[in-house]
Amino acid sequence: MTTTRFAPSPTGLLHLGHAYSALHAASFVDRKAGDRFLVRLEDIDIARCRPEFEAAILEDLAWLGLDWERPVRRQSDHMDDYRAALDRLEGMGLLYKCFHSRKELDEALSAPHNRPMMGPDGPAVTGTDALMPQDERARREAAGEPYALRLRMEEAVRRAGPLTWRDRTHGEQAARPEVFGDVVLARKDVATSYHLAVTVDDALQGVTLVTRGEDLFQASHVHRLLQALLDLPAPDYAHHPLLVDPETGRRFAKRDRSLTLKALRDSGVSAAEVRTRVGFG
Repeated sequence: MTTTRFAPSPTGLLHLGHAYSALHAASFVDRKAGDRFLVRLEDIDIARCRPEFEAAILEDLAWLGLDWERPVRRQSDHMDDYRAALDRLEGMGLLYKCFHSRKELDEALSAPHNRPMMGPDGPAVTGTDALMPQDERARREAAGEPYALRLRMEEAVRRAGPLTWRDRTHGEQAARPEVFGDVVLARKDVATSYHLAVTVDDALQGVTLVTRGEDLFQASHVHRLLQALLDLPAPDYAHHPLLVDPETGRRFAKRDRSLTLKALRDSGVSAAEVRTRVGFG
């Protein structure tokens, strides 16, 4: 039995690329076989997420003809789940507080002996707690200054041992989360990160197949590590190509307001035409 999901962030209106991703996820579901299709709202970015975008997302998905289980999971309602995961990792000695600002971190890592390798998200920062004297760290913590909660990647990889994950598009993959460095799993003012939240959510929701765009392929290396550390099941993955505008060759983005599903619907385009346009007619 397959359980898959479409998990947008309500920071804007859905566009054609989202329509493709949602329909792609739903295409794996056979209701007669008991398969499940879920919608999850990844709304941890409280500065950009808005209720009106959330309502518009659900309206657009229903207009496309999709049906999903209720209630919809909103990440902002489940911070205790992420805190529990962080507490477990902290109990294993795998987390540390990084008090460096971005500018301070750039300066500290600019020295030849500290220069990090480049990872999928930029410089693969490691061991930043060692770059700041203990008394300075204690002073900043006592002052309530902001910090990032980072994973001790080297130790985490050692504890987890060799890991693999299955991608239905690319085949069996050897997990290499170390290329990300000490990833941020939370911040003082944000109780979780994308990496931690989606890993916990997929496990709690019983997701057996994660479908998402190729732009998130590399993130699966980190997610597989977190699954192992937290004793969570490892789903299959299916990373799909990103839909691009045939006229510009650029991937669709939320800034392309003329190509939002709402704009297309308001201009008289039917849901059937949208489904055909993205390959699911």
